[in-house]
Amino acid sequence: QVQLVESGGGSVQAGGSLRLSCAASGWTYESNVMGWFRQRPGKEREGVAVIYIESGRSHYRDFVKGRFTISYDKAKTSVYLTMNSLQPEDSAIYYCAADLVKPPNWYDHNWSQYFGYWGQGTQVTVSS
Repeated sequence: QVQLVESGGGSVQAGGSLRLSCAASGWTYESNVMGWFRQRPGKEREGVAVIYIESGRSHYRDFVKGRFTISYDKAKTSVYLTMNSLQPEDSAIYYCAADLVKPPNWYDHNWSQYFGYWGQGTQVTVSS
């Protein structure tokens, strides 16, 4: 039974930083991927960043590239999203996802289809 639990969300001022954590259990990291998604009010859920646990290879969407960093800690079975230079448009519920269920094409922006497990989400609110 795979379980993903996000934490670290909160409210910050524009320009501030947050680090989100996702603790995974019941899932193997070998030859697989974890990712972060977000859903802004009134918008569809969108991919933010993904990382291959075994190799460390990562991919980012353009709207966060250079500001957000995805990382992992195998010992803690956790993946992190470090968010810098936050802007109000980054306000969203952020979700952790795991388990690559089919070969991905990261240039296809519909990343959700590639993941089999999801956390409950953590709220990030950025004020002006």
